[in-house]
Amino acid sequence: MTTSTRVEVLAPRRPLDDTVSDESLPAELTVQLGSVGAPIADSVPLHDFPSAAGNLSHAERMTIVQQALLLLEGNYVHLSLKTAMHAVNPVQRLRLLRARLGQQTDATMEPERDFHHEMSSIFLSVRDLHTNYLLPAPFNGMIAYLPFQVERCMDGGAEMYIISRMAQGVSNPPFTRGVEITHWNGVPIAEAVAVSADRFAGSNRAARMARGVDALTLRPLRLHLPPDEEWVSITYLDGDGVRHELRQPWLVGPNVPPLADADAPSTAAASMGLDLYADDAGRARAQLFAPQAVEQQFSAVEAEVETEPAAEGAELTTTMPMVFRARSVVTSSGTFGHLRIFTFNVNDPDAFVAEFVRLVELLPQDGLILDVRANGGGHIFASEFTLQTLTPRPITPEPVQFICTPLNLSIVRQHKDNPSGIDLGSWFRSMEQALETGAAFSSASPITPVDGANRVGQRYHGPVVLVIDARCYSATDIFTAGFQDHRIGVVLGVDDNTGAGGANVWTHTLLKQLLELPQPNPESPYKDLPNGAAMRVAIRRSLRVGELAGTPVEDLGIIPDKSYRLTRHDVLDGNPDLLDFAGALLAAMPKRVLRLTSTIDGVGTLTLQATTEGIQRLDVYVDGRPQASADVSDGDSTVTVTGVPGAANLRVDGYAGGELVASRAQEI
Repeated sequence: MTTSTRVEVLAPRRPLDDTVSDESLPAELTVQLGSVGAPIADSVPLHDFPSAAGNLSHAERMTIVQQALLLLEGNYVHLSLKTAMHAVNPVQRLRLLRARLGQQTDATMEPERDFHHEMSSIFLSVRDLHTNYLLPAPFNGMIAYLPFQVERCMDGGAEMYIISRMAQGVSNPPFTRGVEITHWNGVPIAEAVAVSADRFAGSNRAARMARGVDALTLRPLRLHLPPDEEWVSITYLDGDGVRHELRQPWLVGPNVPPLADADAPSTAAASMGLDLYADDAGRARAQLFAPQAVEQQFSAVEAEVETEPAAEGAELTTTMPMVFRARSVVTSSGTFGHLRIFTFNVNDPDAFVAEFVRLVELLPQDGLILDVRANGGGHIFASEFTLQTLTPRPITPEPVQFICTPLNLSIVRQHKDNPSGIDLGSWFRSMEQALETGAAFSSASPITPVDGANRVGQRYHGPVVLVIDARCYSATDIFTAGFQDHRIGVVLGVDDNTGAGGANVWTHTLLKQLLELPQPNPESPYKDLPNGAAMRVAIRRSLRVGELAGTPVEDLGIIPDKSYRLTRHDVLDGNPDLLDFAGALLAAMPKRVLRLTSTIDGVGTLTLQATTEGIQRLDVYVDGRPQASADVSDGDSTVTVTGVPGAANLRVDGYAGGELVASRAQEI
């Protein structure tokens, strides 16, 4: 398969395939490149992929529109906010589309691609990455892609766009990593990114621009129709500053399957907070640029993991290679841990936290750079359960609210006594009272169990810097808000905001099943969607805690404490400048050490050996009861507790300047 053409003279031209030459250019000016094959198996050029399924009947289109109206009017928690903030009226647009369909027949209706385009446009108008129209077959599960990645960076104070990664097996010299893009389809690159950004959802400018860059080279087809153009023309400067143009056909191939099921009626599906675009794009990039991680993630062979602390500059093996990347990094301010969390989208949040704890305990303890850039979220439990491992303070999970509608009330009433494992009882009373009080929203209760958010306790005692960008969304927004609200460390942003997705999202399929459990409901307004079409809706909005208690996350996002702009060196060489910047922040933060060993004799005397740094007092709790308090200084200390026969659990809290600064809990 021919994957690209280098063009030295601009002229009209036609798409290439395996058999047709580009007769619109002189032969000596056309160089065929990259003919080894596509980087994703079973890929085809875009012009060989069907532009529309072409088999949705008139009645099926009407069903899709009516179900979309049901979700937006009956379930969508942000409808009034989005209508006001973005000056849009998606409900009226759906009504108009329904009216137009009412005047058509199977013989006179518009092409199917036009129908999908209008549905997508309506959902995109609310700029909510939780609320989506998902295309039916053959689009679902497919991605349109170019075999490289474009990233924005700063170089000498000027913004530029460069090729940061090439798919494995793809080689198009002189089009290589590091070349600077100047034009995209003849449009100056900054303008092309702005145009791309305006076509895709995003709650704030930073989020839209980040997705505008992503969409230049990657389109998950369950969310977006295939590109209109069959190829792109890329004007770039090579390493010597020589101008070239590359014509790259779009390719279409299957994506890696999701790591969690959002449709099954389960706690995981009901606790989802996920940007589908970021999740699809993350899995697609793993296929293109880290196929070994995909292979390891889905391998039946259990990974052999390290048990000793990571050496300087070493990377740790993880059992979840598409979720974590952990390594020791040497910066100009010292050696620190760097832990990348690519997604929270897992079925088992306890396993997620267990692997997180294993990794951070093997990383350097002098400071942790926790990196959640481009993490589109996932299981809200996984995000909020993780916070406790980084702080001695109790975690207060973010509360969420339903919008009060008759349809939402019927769902909550049916599950107020937890008949199917999805407990909605906390919201029922307030929603029932809303008929009398006129309240727009239910009372606010957390999705994440408070006991689960505090069961493990602090496991990392060094200072922490959290690195975010505008592609952080949903459960990652919630994680970042919790990190900031609980004063865990410094939030360092490479963009001016997170993606600002503050909601729990449910699929149409899940909503339909909830009204049919524990027994079928013939009066349910939810109907099956045809041909694999699907929808999602933001069902519960999240609110912050701490000093900003009650503030919505949606559209506001989380403003970082410190700002940084990625350099060319960062984009091409593994973020050394960013890590240096974060390392300097860590070096300036207080360092805490709290290590414990304990023994208990036959008469119930507990001897505690503690190694501390940056701690002035230890308070000792045995089986939840206070037993001792001792002043300590840096180094080793011994604390003895008598009269605790049969003691099983120990917790030690460390204080400095009267403030709780460290805690450790363990079995005796």
